[in-house]
Amino acid sequence: MSDPTPFPMPRSTGCPLDPPPELTRLSREHPVTRVRLWDGSTSWLVTRYADARALLADPRISVDVARPGFPHTNAVSKARDARMKTLMQMDPPEHTANRRLLIPGFTVRRMRALRPRVQRIVDDLIDDLLAGPDPADLVEAFALPVPSLVICELLGVPYEDRGFFQDVAQSLVMDRADPGQALAASESLNAYLADLVVRRSADPGEDMLSELAVRQYLTGAMTADEIATMGQLLLVAGHDTTASMIALGTVALLTHPAQLHAVRDGDPAVIAGAVEELLRHLSITHTEARRVATEDIEIGGRVIRAGEGIIVVKSTANRDPEVFPDPDVLDVGRTGRSHIAFGHGVHQCLGQSLARLELEVVYGTLYRRIPTLALAIPWADLEFKEKAVFYGVRELPVTWRRTAKNRNHRAR
Repeated sequence: MSDPTPFPMPRSTGCPLDPPPELTRLSREHPVTRVRLWDGSTSWLVTRYADARALLADPRISVDVARPGFPHTNAVSKARDARMKTLMQMDPPEHTANRRLLIPGFTVRRMRALRPRVQRIVDDLIDDLLAGPDPADLVEAFALPVPSLVICELLGVPYEDRGFFQDVAQSLVMDRADPGQALAASESLNAYLADLVVRRSADPGEDMLSELAVRQYLTGAMTADEIATMGQLLLVAGHDTTASMIALGTVALLTHPAQLHAVRDGDPAVIAGAVEELLRHLSITHTEARRVATEDIEIGGRVIRAGEGIIVVKSTANRDPEVFPDPDVLDVGRTGRSHIAFGHGVHQCLGQSLARLELEVVYGTLYRRIPTLALAIPWADLEFKEKAVFYGVRELPVTWRRTAKNRNHRAR
């Protein structure tokens, strides 16, 4: 195509739960094509499932944001990437070594031990929701606090500091934040976490920062700032993603009553399957997977040259009809985890087990405890976050019929 299409593409037409119509068209007609980015540069856009998986597993692509040709999301991310390097910007073997340090925090045993605390957080927030005003904004009252409080549990953030932690988290991921405000929030959080690492090294607990403080900081293997950067990565990668999935998943289910009933009345296996289908159907990473080629790569009948940027579109890959029959249909009865909502290859999301745990508890609790939950406004009036890193709904006004039954259905 001689004139590259601007990227990202708005969802101004069609269903806001579906990928932008132009992306869907490109996946059919030009699955590997050039697009124009915010700074005038061009990059390759890859939209089909097979090509997406092949590229994400290809060792000839890099996540190093310092490489010429890397397709930065926007000016804010480019400035932040220049200041702070995280696991998401590392290639093997550096990535392999650093990822290995965090793996113990996401084992099956750790997630099993964390589930009761996640359940308590969800139930407490539902109690507060039911005791508060009706209608309520489910984003502010429930979707945002759940992941921030869970990450506090994971990292070992003291209870008295959780208000600060949540405020900074929202500043980092807000799509309307001032660039200077976002960078200041990042620096403030890093300073807080570095101080917490030092404190945990003297008085360790059973949390992830304590483990890193004892095994890495006290041995001189890592500095407090390096560990703090890892902590910030977990927050940024795990906060708005899960919050968006909670709110957007609720929109999807409330507008598909049969699917909602299946989830509300389903056993744990049904709920786990629903989590996978909602992840596939919604694919909320709006900026997609960004890479740069280190060697020439032939893919989809095109040649991507070394030094050229690559954007892998997970939302259209997860709607590929060659892989998912009737891909635009939300069906919580689908089986398997073949979607790439968490990516693929060596950079597949490290915290996916935590995300699945949170979503299973949320979807398995919210609609059961509030069976009359409904949108308080027509869903066509909802405002979606078109320019955010993670696609979602800005506010979600909900209402319900108040009954004594709501309060008495906490998980046992």
